[in-house]
Amino acid sequence: MVQSQLKTVRNDFGTLLRDAQDLFREATSATGAKADDLRARGMALLDEAGGKAKELQAAAIEAGKELADSADGYVRKNPWQAVAVAAGAGLLIGVLIARK
Repeated sequence: MVQSQLKTVRNDFGTLLRDAQDLFREATSATGAKADDLRARGMALLDEAGGKAKELQAAAIEAGKELADSADGYVRKNPWQAVAVAAGAGLLIGVLIARK
């Protein structure tokens, strides 16, 4: 569920940013009342994009919490396997660092 929310919000955010960029490009060549209208619409789009960014942040935090909970559950059920995986990862990182 969180993955679909992340994908939806990410797509919405990208669309909003493209729309805002297009409006600001058009506003740079416009003058008078039309330019003011385009700038106002652009600012509204940016405000909406900010809201979508907050939604994306909240969804990412939720996904991180779920991942941490599942990792915690795995470690509690399989402590020795977790130790072995951590030791293997540490060894691999140590070898990679030593090669450079």
